[in-house]
Amino acid sequence: MSEATTTDLYEVTMAMSYVSEGMAAPATFSLFVRHMPPDRGFLVAAGVESSLDFLSGFRIGPDDVEAFASALHRPPRDLEPLLGMEFTGEVRAVPEGRIVLAGEPLLEVTAPLPQAQLVETYLLNQLSHQTAIASKAARCVLAAAGHPVVDFSLRRTHGPQAGFQAARLSAMTGFAGTSNVAAATAEGLPAVGTMAHSYIEAFQSEETAFRAFARSHPGPVTFLVDTYDTETGVHIAARVLRDLRLGPGSAVRLDSGDLGALAVRARAVLDSAGLPDVQIVASGGLDEYLVDDLVRSKAPIDVYAVGTRVGVSADAPYLDSAYKMAEYDGRPVMKLSSAKVTAPGQKQVFRRPGYDDVIGLREEQPPQQGVPLLETVMRDGRRTRVRPVLAECADRFAVDLAELPSAARRIRAPVAPRAATSERLTALTDRVRSRIQDEARASAANQRRS
Repeated sequence: MSEATTTDLYEVTMAMSYVSEGMAAPATFSLFVRHMPPDRGFLVAAGVESSLDFLSGFRIGPDDVEAFASALHRPPRDLEPLLGMEFTGEVRAVPEGRIVLAGEPLLEVTAPLPQAQLVETYLLNQLSHQTAIASKAARCVLAAAGHPVVDFSLRRTHGPQAGFQAARLSAMTGFAGTSNVAAATAEGLPAVGTMAHSYIEAFQSEETAFRAFARSHPGPVTFLVDTYDTETGVHIAARVLRDLRLGPGSAVRLDSGDLGALAVRARAVLDSAGLPDVQIVASGGLDEYLVDDLVRSKAPIDVYAVGTRVGVSADAPYLDSAYKMAEYDGRPVMKLSSAKVTAPGQKQVFRRPGYDDVIGLREEQPPQQGVPLLETVMRDGRRTRVRPVLAECADRFAVDLAELPSAARRIRAPVAPRAATSERLTALTDRVRSRIQDEARASAANQRRS
């Protein structure tokens, strides 16, 4: 089976019906986040590149047909009309690393209707998860206020792929390194790591453990000092570092307790031992809120290592994202369900200075000083450009973050900018709503007459 089967069953049932009804005209679907999660002033677009990888290789083969048939309890011959289907459509997307707002399309797909329907689940999965993680990581960078932040999340993420994505996305948003060896190797990131408490426990004493570690790793080392008593551990680490002349570039790591108070005492011990260049690394349940508290308290912490809460975006683990049809066969369509109304037509997002964004129609001319965010990244099922290196995405993010209003950058009680709707999109929405309501009234009247 291929990744084509990574879909919800109802995508298959709809695609089957479309094929049997001969409904293969182009359809446009828009993927967006309805509402900003709590305590978020912005989102960072991510997941586009893995989505394009998926679409580039999308093809329904014999094994996929067998899987669909088994899931539907149907003979394989009923699913054979799907055999050989490939993605041949167009994709317009906000490039990875750009900051986006609620309601703005992250991506629009235009493809023959069965194709556009079958890829919905995978695209939502990739963009929702990765945008959530990238946005959480970006807030950690803001909270650290210039101090390096590193990723320790792999062991707690929801699977190895999610861990890889967390490492990549945290680097895109400004992290200084990752403990994830696979991601560091694949993406050219600095690999970081120290030792576990089990390493200390395996030796007769902390000092024996520190000296053994230094023999195996003669360069700068980081000693974990809170296995037993933190302050005692710092004294022992200082003695070993001084004896072995390992000061510059080395560090001690605090992993539990009152990190701010412990950092103050650790700094005093290291300084009195003549080791002012030995850094203090803090870890253990950190996220942007705790990092912000430590930075504001002026705790003498040099590096923040964040893991679980960031790798799973613990306070906002999902996005209220949607993939909704906006046009079929040249006909604008929309949804009118209560609290879930969508806008019709192919769209564009125009960014003006100060994040005074406008969501308009694709064919509109940009408003004054408006820059379009959605770019054509795939045409006829093929990428229109080479996959960008991570540094390009990181540069985009850095530029957008620097221009983000200060209220949106706040860690607590941020105020997110709100995108406006262009006059033309508003007028189209009103026309389509009226058409749907008129058709519904006419249908109801016919039913009453019959």
